[in-house]
Amino acid sequence: MDTHQDHKITVCTSCKRKGTQQRPGYELIEKLRGAIRAADDAATNDFDVAGVACMAGCERPCAVAYHGTGKATYLFGDMDPAEDVGDLLTFAHHYAALDDGWCSSLDRPGKLRTSTLARVPSLVVATLPTAARAS
Repeated sequence: MDTHQDHKITVCTSCKRKGTQQRPGYELIEKLRGAIRAADDAATNDFDVAGVACMAGCERPCAVAYHGTGKATYLFGDMDPAEDVGDLLTFAHHYAALDDGWCSSLDRPGKLRTSTLARVPSLVVATLPTAARAS
């Protein structure tokens, strides 16, 4: 995939299914990549899908994050590669179309309406007025 993409989907590779040693993150990554290739459209082709060792969503495995330049970041939990790839792909389309990434839970498909662990605003650099910095 192109390394200059503006959107990323990050999947936790450490999450274990409760009561098992299974780590569904790698399977979810492969299924998401396959779904994006199969969709072959401009919205989803803009996404890079990668894994990360931990996103601290251990109580709600498997954690998946969406991030984009200048956009809010979303973290979802309880994702299952056997059931949720369609909803994750649908959300990718929706997220790509949002200018700031901000959307209501009602705008998210299926389980993503109720499995949101966090929505983090895009980075905003706050500066003090010049007089306050000088003191």
